[in-house]
Amino acid sequence: MATIVRATNRGPAAAAGNRRALLDAARRLFDEQGYRVPLSAIARDAGVGQGSLYRHFPTRLDLAVAVFEENFAELETLATTDAEPGSFGRLWQRVLELTLASTAFIELAVDARHELADAGLGERLQRLLEAPLRRAQAAGEVDDRVSVDDLGLVLRMAYGVLVTETDPAAARPTLRRALALVDPGLAIDGDEELR
Repeated sequence: MATIVRATNRGPAAAAGNRRALLDAARRLFDEQGYRVPLSAIARDAGVGQGSLYRHFPTRLDLAVAVFEENFAELETLATTDAEPGSFGRLWQRVLELTLASTAFIELAVDARHELADAGLGERLQRLLEAPLRRAQAAGEVDDRVSVDDLGLVLRMAYGVLVTETDPAAARPTLRRALALVDPGLAIDGDEELR
């Protein structure tokens, strides 16, 4: 007689793994299909039920904010732990990489900008860029006339380039060309694939 093995609900023990799987699936599917990808597809790709998705992320916007939170945590660590020469360049490149990889999430945040007004994402980005930018200017690596506000404007321009590019394969080289027109020192490195 065959033994029937039933799946067991691991409950809270699976919460962290489910959350991680949902974030990974969301990053991948938003990148492939845009921010209007059905949330059911994200849950399915993550291998969890929709109930689990909604427990972790009650709205699509909550999911985007969680992705931004991970991005900010990475950038803040980089900004505070790397003070060697060239550190601003490495931080700026990572900001551009994350902008390129998170375009669908940024599009969602732009659509919900009034709801996110109190989230302080722009101010948080400015704060993490401020000290590395000052160090780079003191070292002569970045023009003294460049301000943190200027960097925010450059990122908004980069976002505009990315959302209007119709060929996903051309996104990185187009972004590189556009940023090189502003300041070659602020352009994204090379045309290699995302890490």
